[in-house]
Amino acid sequence: MPNPKRQHSKQRSRKRRTHWKVRMASLNPCSNCSSMVVSHRVCPFCGFYKGKLIVAIKVKTSKKDRETAKTASTTQ
Repeated sequence: MPNPKRQHSKQRSRKRRTHWKVRMASLNPCSNCSSMVVSHRVCPFCGFYKGKLIVAIKVKTSKKDRETAKTASTTQ
């Protein structure tokens, strides 16, 4: 393959790359919980995709709630 006789200027190559822009991912509301989610992905908030439960999301509980539940189960 032949080599170029002269070096291309920076401006010439930058003109070519002006349209290489990063776009934000499109966000759509979840059909189950209406939170904004990236298209074609499982909702990280409720675990649903196309109206079906795909991932069971664990609800975080506070330390205080866990301790009260533990003491309630040991007293019975």
